[in-house]
Amino acid sequence: MEHLKSKIQILAKENISEIIEIRRHLHAHPELSFEEYATSDFIASKLKEYNIPFKQGIVKTGITALIEGRNPAKKIIALRADMDALPITEINNTSYKSINTGVMHACGHDVHSASLLGAAKILNELKNNFEGTVKLIFQPGEEKLPGGASLMIKEGVLENPRPQSILAQHVFPSMETGKAGFRSGMYMASTDEIYVTVSGKGGHAAMPADYNNPLLIASQILVELNKTFMQQKQKTPSVLAFGKIIGNGATNVIPDEVKIEGTFRTMNEEWREEAHLKMKMQAEDIALEMGGTCNFRIERGYPFLVNNEAVTLKARTAAEIYLGKENVEELPLRMTAEDFAFYSQLLPACFYRLGTGNKAKGITSGVHTASFDIDEKALEIGAGLMAWLAVNELAD
Repeated sequence: MEHLKSKIQILAKENISEIIEIRRHLHAHPELSFEEYATSDFIASKLKEYNIPFKQGIVKTGITALIEGRNPAKKIIALRADMDALPITEINNTSYKSINTGVMHACGHDVHSASLLGAAKILNELKNNFEGTVKLIFQPGEEKLPGGASLMIKEGVLENPRPQSILAQHVFPSMETGKAGFRSGMYMASTDEIYVTVSGKGGHAAMPADYNNPLLIASQILVELNKTFMQQKQKTPSVLAFGKIIGNGATNVIPDEVKIEGTFRTMNEEWREEAHLKMKMQAEDIALEMGGTCNFRIERGYPFLVNNEAVTLKARTAAEIYLGKENVEELPLRMTAEDFAFYSQLLPACFYRLGTGNKAKGITSGVHTASFDIDEKALEIGAGLMAWLAVNELAD
């Protein structure tokens, strides 16, 4: 395996210019969730160039491909990358700045896809050096419910052939380039979207006897829900947060209704179900007590993401060999969510982090910000490490 590791490192270094070029092309041409048509065609063109057989058009823009080594049926594993961008206007001044106004690869999915293409090229060149099959999954719509992962699974992405495990990486701007992070077991939270309409009775602000202010009802609901969930937070990691409230009145106009939007996240499925009922009942009861009504709708999102202990330990050990033990870190629990969780509920999975920051160069902006960027040296590690983890996962 030492000889194979050296070959992968050499190929990753030799291909770095191409991987950077791929990433820059994707970054300059971002597309929103489930609209990644040009992105899909570009990725397909690269797979065709590498002579890797692929299938396009899964959930419209998704792609799967197969790299078969010796004895291809011996073991099958999957590598996944997402492709969609975010509705953010980029403020960076680079040669590869987004040309699609209001759309930006601010979560690193361009890096994920470029790294997977780089890993694919490496693995395809070395396919006579390992046994088994690597299934590549280029996935649309990670950023938008119900999540491209869930839809690809429904369309059979985990069948024909069915992988025995699955791995994916995600950029981590707060970690220096050259490092990677792993965590076994529970890692990321489930996520649900909350949409609330509180109805009262509008009127002239100077005539309080004639109206029932839904803003006050909504305020009471928010305060009481926050109290309840702050208490529960001590028992189970949870987040209940509301980031949008619209009461379209005026200084002297009381509206008839108020709309609120928020998110609920947790790492316990039993509590998740209980919380859904509890929130709805509490909000409706408060509204009723205050003479109004409340429509409390929860749009169920991604489940929690769990990293299989055996697969993750194997991947972490392999990463330590590839990068050096000092460059592999333990990751903390995160209340953020990822639709890779759908795969992790069905297959032994490992979702790890790739360091992409560089404080010395001022590359520190977080994901989902208009100034997000990466140290492009991370692409050599992203492609090489993913190829190395794949051949290690295939090995007995």
